[in-house]
Amino acid sequence: MAFLHKDPVSSQIKSFIKNVFGFSPRHLDIYKMALVHRSSSQSDVVAGKLNNERLEYLGDAVLGAITADFLFRKYPFAPEGQLTEMRSKIVCRANLNALSRKIGLDKQVIIDSHVHAKSVNGDAFEAIMGAIYLDLGYEKTKKVFIQRILMTQLDLETLLTEEKNFKSKALSWAQKHHLQLTFSHKEFDNQSNKLYKAYLFIDGEKKTEGEGYTIKQAEQAAAEQFCGETIEN
Repeated sequence: MAFLHKDPVSSQIKSFIKNVFGFSPRHLDIYKMALVHRSSSQSDVVAGKLNNERLEYLGDAVLGAITADFLFRKYPFAPEGQLTEMRSKIVCRANLNALSRKIGLDKQVIIDSHVHAKSVNGDAFEAIMGAIYLDLGYEKTKKVFIQRILMTQLDLETLLTEEKNFKSKALSWAQKHHLQLTFSHKEFDNQSNKLYKAYLFIDGEKKTEGEGYTIKQAEQAAAEQFCGETIEN
């Protein structure tokens, strides 16, 4: 894997990682890459375009696994559907965007000044988690996320009990912009349970999708994703 080698703010990135996550990075180049949005990709003769998209993919999986494990142990009697809903509230794009701004990660992201992507800060947080995983391994990443983020930066109980009507928010946004928001649905079996997938469309163009144990939950999940990606939080 090829990493970025020239960055005039290396000491700033190292200080940020130390102050926020509580450790000094061993392989700083991974964290540099985690902060580069695709709009500011750098070229490498071997790896091609270098940006944080691959680390975002990895961090999303790592973050989901850590959060699922944490909730499984913290709430030993919660059913699967409730655990899934709680995990979604923690790792949803809207929450990660807000969290990134709270810890100052948004100030570290390298992005073209003409780009105004709503999910860029949440994406960068996932990429940083992917970088920590590559640098420290799963167990240390789990410890860092739980101790430095879940237990200190988030009001977990409020977050998990808060009810947000993302569908209503999305519909209001569509009406304001004179756009038509519609859903389509698909039902499928997941072992002994029925799951529903909802697809959110704006003027006939599919934007997001979500899953749930009811159509209402699936629509809320799709709308939540849409709000995180499209509507300013």
